[in-house]
Amino acid sequence: MSLRVDPTFRDVLATATRPLVGMWVCSGSPLVAEICAGSGLDWVLIDAEHSPNGLESLLAQLQAVRGYPITPLVRPPAADPVTIKQFLDLGAQNLLVPMVDTAAQARDVVRAVTYPPAGVRGVGSALARASRWNRIEGYLARAAETLSVLVQIESAEAVANVDAIAAVAGVDGLFIGPSDLAASLGVLGQQDHPDVVDAVLHCLSAARRAGRKVGVNAFDPTLAERYLDAGADFVLVGADVQLLARGTEQLAATFIPEETA
Repeated sequence: MSLRVDPTFRDVLATATRPLVGMWVCSGSPLVAEICAGSGLDWVLIDAEHSPNGLESLLAQLQAVRGYPITPLVRPPAADPVTIKQFLDLGAQNLLVPMVDTAAQARDVVRAVTYPPAGVRGVGSALARASRWNRIEGYLARAAETLSVLVQIESAEAVANVDAIAAVAGVDGLFIGPSDLAASLGVLGQQDHPDVVDAVLHCLSAARRAGRKVGVNAFDPTLAERYLDAGADFVLVGADVQLLARGTEQLAATFIPEETA
């Protein structure tokens, strides 16, 4: 019996007729991930860099969202080839790798997701959900077709090197992270600072020149619209934990009277 694999984020972006809108899934909960997967959004980013996610919770969330018309991306905690191997074997088809500052680092990421001789990904397909335990015919030979790889631009160094990073073969797209970028530029917490906005716009233009798909994190609707107008192909506009935090605060503010002095 031969099983299919889902379209990659690269495939979905290639056929999209509009920018794709997504949200973070950071709670570590398969139930929350499933709720978000049924939202009508285009994609979710399951985060393991700043969220309480390990291999087991990541697997459960990938299983929970698979039955929904949404594309899951996974962000590993770092560009570590061992972690990347484990995430791929779990069946993560779309990786967003953080803190890629140079073309050399981007090439290392591509090697980490690629089997030898072109890369260094360890071979364990018979044991892995990625190949459906060798039920996907010819998985080893065509593994690259089943994966998409995006790298995150989120430092002043990465902005300076964005043209070289975008030119790396095997990188399917760039994603710009204004929060860390603001910190790197010396304006911590000011994602709307003119220097940050200019850096994001510069990266959007560089990606477009290189023919790469490009996205950006933009919770502020005004910034999101500006970046979409500038050519962003995909955006993140919210997060499960953010929505829960603000929503519960609003309940408290609505129903609990303020203390009188």
